[in-house]
Amino acid sequence: MLTPIRAFALACALAAPLGAAAQQATVAFGGLKQDTSLPVEVQADTLAVNQADGTAVFTGNVLVGQGDMRLTAGSVRVEYGANGTAIERLHATGGVTLASATDAAEAREAIYTIASGKVEMQGDVLLTQGKSAISGQKLVIDLKAGTGVMEGRVSTVFVPGGN
Repeated sequence: MLTPIRAFALACALAAPLGAAAQQATVAFGGLKQDTSLPVEVQADTLAVNQADGTAVFTGNVLVGQGDMRLTAGSVRVEYGANGTAIERLHATGGVTLASATDAAEAREAIYTIASGKVEMQGDVLLTQGKSAISGQKLVIDLKAGTGVMEGRVSTVFVPGGN
């Protein structure tokens, strides 16, 4: 027999995973599946190079392109590897948008690690795919696999047939 206390305990046990599910969501990001070995092109209003620490800072209307992927931001710091020619990481700040033909993600900042093909976007992240949207505090995109994980109080609107 199901007593009121047992019913309450069962309801709590069944509802507990729902709170955790709202904290993280895995999303398909096929529109940004990318060959990370392609050249990275950068355009900006200004460029400052620091050869001592192996960085270059692009500021003002920054546009980064790699294959079909585009990243725009107010500023992008490029970190070079030990040999000084290969790009290891891009750190974008100031109204960052990462886009392909079908997907777009916006955040306050993004870090793209070239070798792993991972892009970590943080701060008021909004991902749109067609008419559907998902938001959270952090989005980690695997460009090689075309997948992503949204974290931090995830909220979404799915439009049936909208993609």
